[in-house]
Formats: sequence, C-alpha cells, structure tokens
Amino acid sequence: MISQKDIIDLNTATGTMRCNVYRPTQEGQFPCVIFYSEIFQITAPIERSARIMAGHGFVVVVPEVFHELNAIGTVLAYDDAGKDKGNQDKFTKPLEDHDSDTVAMIEYFEQQPYCSKRFGAMGVCIGGHLAFRAALNPRIESAFCLYATDIHSNTLPCRDGNDSFTRTKDIQGAITMIWGKQDPHVSTEGRQKIYQQLIDTERNFVWHEFNGQHAFMRDEGERYDAELALHCYKLAVDQFRRDL
Repeated sequence: MISQKDIIDLNTATGTMRCNVYRPTQEGQFPCVIFYSEIFQITAPIERSARIMAGHGFVVVVPEVFHELNAIGTVLAYDDAGKDKGNQDKFTKPLEDHDSDTVAMIEYFEQQPYCSKRFGAMGVCIGGHLAFRAALNPRIESAFCLYATDIHSNTLPCRDGNDSFTRTKDIQGAITMIWGKQDPHVSTEGRQKIYQQLIDTERNFVWHEFNGQHAFMRDEGERYDAELALHCYKLAVDQFRRDL
C-alpha cells in the first residue's frame, strides 16, 4: 500500500505532544498501531519503520516520547551527545506520564474516521518498554516489543509498585517479546527474569531470541541486520493482522 504522512499536535496531561501519523492513502478504516521510538525520538530510521508498517494496512502513530523535555520537533542525533540527552530524558520522565500520553493518543485516534478503533503497540529499545507498558491499558489488544530496555532492572522513574515488571499481571492482550542475544543492555539473566514473570502471571505471549545486537532494526549503523529486521516486520504484521 502507498502511505501518507500527517503531523498532529495532541494535548496531553503533561503538555503538547507531536505525533507523526503514517496511514494508507486509500479510503477505509484501519487498525491503529502506536509506534514508540528509541530515546532519539522520530529519526529517519524510525520514520522508515513506521512507513513499512503503514504500508501493510495500519495507521501508525509515532509520538515524540519526551515531548515535555524537548522543543516540538526535536530529533536527537545518533552520537554521544544525542545518546547522553536521550538517556537523561529517559531517566527523568516518569512512566505515569507515558501512560497519560497513551491515553491521549487512544482518545484522539478512536475519533478519527480512518481508525477502526482497534489499537496495538510496537516499539524499539525504550520504545519496546513503552509498548510493553502501553499494553497495561486494556485498549491495547496486541503489543510487539523489540529489545525492550529497563523492564527487568526497574530503572525508569515511577511510583512504588507501578513499575512495568511488577504490573505484568495487568496486561490483558497478546504480547510478543523480541530479543537479540548479543544485546548488552538486557543480559541473559534479565531476559530470563522477564520470561519467568510472563510465565508466572500466565500472560498470552510469544518469545523470540535471535542472534542479533541491540538496535538490529535500525537501518543505519553497523548493528543493522536486514534479514532479521525483515523477519521481525513480517512477525509484527502477522500479529497485528491476527489480533486487530
């Protein structure tokens, strides 16, 4: 499918949040997938990933995940300065504010004529965590989480007992966890901890561990694995078509 791009500024509980929206040009209603980016926000690789998903028949919404901490339209570079700023933002914004962002997106897009009112979530890196987190909202029926950081370690700010790992039991929809075995950000022990939590809480989940590095989906840089990325896009498309 051919897709089009819109830019929408949403009112959230913590201020204005810009979203890039990619959706099929043809008429009709399509399921909505919230795509949570890395710490660098809406970079060119993130936009290309969103367009790939939109071209398979989804409305893909990409929010500026740290809108409270940056000027509208901020994109951080894939360099040390960008990484440092992104990590600073990551450890500043509480998970509760991400939750209210998700609510704002659902409430807006369920009113749009091109949305079927079915919602999923997808994300990479911290965005993988945020997709997992979004699945705590019962409106998110399906989540596809790629190399999600900081779930096992509970290192993102939140109220006591409201971390994503502890609240795994509240996920109602289907969830897929994708990992790279060579990812230094989530150790084998960390992955095993999350897997066991999903087992113990009897969630509906699928689990894949591949020989890949962190950010293997990002089609810039030395860690990009094109074959593995294409395989994961196929898994995501199949999951959302099945669940949404």
